[in-house]
Amino acid sequence: MAQRNWIAVASAEHARRGRDHKPVGFMQVGHGKPGPLKRVSAGDRVAYYAPATAFGGTDKLQSFVSIGIVQPGEPYEFDMGGGFVPWRRDVAYAASHEAPIAPLIGRLAFVENPSQWGYKFRFGMFDVSDADMMLIAQTMKADLKALAL
Repeated sequence: MAQRNWIAVASAEHARRGRDHKPVGFMQVGHGKPGPLKRVSAGDRVAYYAPATAFGGTDKLQSFVSIGIVQPGEPYEFDMGGGFVPWRRDVAYAASHEAPIAPLIGRLAFVENPSQWGYKFRFGMFDVSDADMMLIAQTMKADLKALAL
């Protein structure tokens, strides 16, 4: 099966928690729902876009904060305490720098209408082309070899 590229949406705080988790990073989407994670396969790339710094925040961070490769294994539940047991997938995140989306809006193929560029992000997770993932990775100064790009 061909390697796919995904954009996942979360606050920077949540995306960073997944990126910085040891010994391996993880991804959660859709407030911990398993369905979206079942569409993702080992070897797929994922970049996290954060509209804000904190969940429910009103700042306009509007940046890509992490990028990596989904690892083998099925989605699994993880008890975060307080009755919250979200589904996760393991991700090996590449070395990168956070980068704002604004300079890329006119260059990303998934942005169909630049005046409504944020529309797709409402889906929480969606797939993108190799070219878009490469542009995001380059803008983030990501380790392209680690991402098999």
